[in-house]
Amino acid sequence: MYQHIRFGTYVNTFNTVFPLFLQRVLLLVASDVDALCACKILQALFQCDHVQYTLVPVSGWQELETAFLEHKDQFKYFVLINCGANVDLLEILQPEEDTLFFVCDSHRPINVVNVYNDTQIKLLVKQDDDLDVPAYDDIFRDEEDEEEDSENESDAAEPSEKRRRFEEDVIERTMKRRQRREWEARRREILFDYEQYEYHGTSSAMVMFDLAWIMSKDLNDMLWWAIVGLTDQWVQDKITQMKYVTDIGILQRHVSRHNHRNEDEENSLSIDCMRIAFEYDLRLALYQHWSLYESLCNTSYTSASLKLWSVQGQKRLQEFLADMGLPLKQVKQKFNSMDMSLKENLREMIEESANKFGMKDLRVQTFSIHFGFKNKFSASDIVYATASLMENIEKEGPETTNFIKALDSLSRGNLDKLHQGLDLAKKQLRAIQQTVASCICTNLVISQGPFLYCSLMEGTPDVKLFSKPVSLCLLSKYLLKSFVCSTKNKRCKLLPLIMAAPMDVEQGTVIMVGIPPETESSDKKNFFGRAFEKAADSTNSRTLHNHFDMSIIELKTEDRSKFLDALISLLS
Repeated sequence: MYQHIRFGTYVNTFNTVFPLFLQRVLLLVASDVDALCACKILQALFQCDHVQYTLVPVSGWQELETAFLEHKDQFKYFVLINCGANVDLLEILQPEEDTLFFVCDSHRPINVVNVYNDTQIKLLVKQDDDLDVPAYDDIFRDEEDEEEDSENESDAAEPSEKRRRFEEDVIERTMKRRQRREWEARRREILFDYEQYEYHGTSSAMVMFDLAWIMSKDLNDMLWWAIVGLTDQWVQDKITQMKYVTDIGILQRHVSRHNHRNEDEENSLSIDCMRIAFEYDLRLALYQHWSLYESLCNTSYTSASLKLWSVQGQKRLQEFLADMGLPLKQVKQKFNSMDMSLKENLREMIEESANKFGMKDLRVQTFSIHFGFKNKFSASDIVYATASLMENIEKEGPETTNFIKALDSLSRGNLDKLHQGLDLAKKQLRAIQQTVASCICTNLVISQGPFLYCSLMEGTPDVKLFSKPVSLCLLSKYLLKSFVCSTKNKRCKLLPLIMAAPMDVEQGTVIMVGIPPETESSDKKNFFGRAFEKAADSTNSRTLHNHFDMSIIELKTEDRSKFLDALISLLS
């Protein structure tokens, strides 16, 4: 029986979370869009019940430890969002016995100590999330005093009887030691299999929305944040297509429940009303806030499929537009300014031509939101905008400024911040596509045997942007997708990628990320986290494993070559 909250029964969930609504709470929130959305839902729930809380953004383990040390005397209740599940929290934080942690984290696998701790750690996990946790008896064993007290033997016993007992005792101890060694070997094997791959479970925003729904406090705003949290997982390529479609189906039922109106009500909507709609949309980044041409050029899927970094690819783009019958003048102006007659059937036209050009997955299930009559955004628009605000490299004030701006942009009253985020997102996507084109045209992606490797040099345009983890991960995934489309080497198409970028020139560090192979059947499981740890240990490389995603590390530049050599021998 797992000692965590399993959604399914109202009483179980509410009783376990209820103490939160009576106490002052410290919220520790990771720097990703899903975590921000989960945070918004929880803030709204706390507001309903007038719960006092303090919000502290944390971008890595060091900030998490620092925040806990600073606040542990004032708070006994801590909520961790998208951080804390995949390490032994009690060992890292060393809390007092009356401290209680509520952990809502999509990182998998969950540390076994967190799963089986029944007093201080409460994991918020959906009922249908298959955690695949090893059985308690396979990994924990009570320490027994295996030494028998020989002094209890009767002095009156015959010497031959004593000898016989002694021999039996020796045999028994030997057997116990052997069983212990076998059990420990099996335990190591079980834990290795369980911890070998890093992956993601249900979006934390969806888990929080479920909590609100079970408490009968779910609102349309909360539902939208849950949708954005799930879409973040899809945009960042953290979950499989099957998982995405399944979760979309779950949310679709809630959308129907919250946004059902008859025709008379539809016609009398107020200007500040909010409406969510399910739709099959185009897999084109920000196209409704950009020009169609720019979106086609800067979306990973279309850019990789058409090979837009090459002259031949640019020709194919012109042929694609001609096949649709769209004049260049129309596709190069803002989407909002296009002729209405073209926009009406645009999706069907694009889909039909995309199939001819081998882009069969250009249509995607998603949701859009309408604020009044004028503003319409798709869920992916919000993800790109919020992520760009969070990793904005144009510094304005203290470290937390970007986090607060990104959080604020999720509220419908802050459309100016959302539009600022959309502008930043366009810059980011352009920078990614230009860097991808540069890496492929200059053959920067090289095969190292068991993996592909690409390193950005200091002085590369936009290199500062790629010192940020979310931007570097997006770049890595876009680059691998494009490389797989461009290479003729069949073996290279099946390899994972390690990407490195300068982190801090003064301190001489690089940031490195490892991503799994780009295959249709990919389960999105990543083995680089454990591999990085082993390679660092075996070479004494100076690394910093500070990110909540284990597959992202920081490394001293001069240790890079020996670290990579160790990785090659480890994975070969």
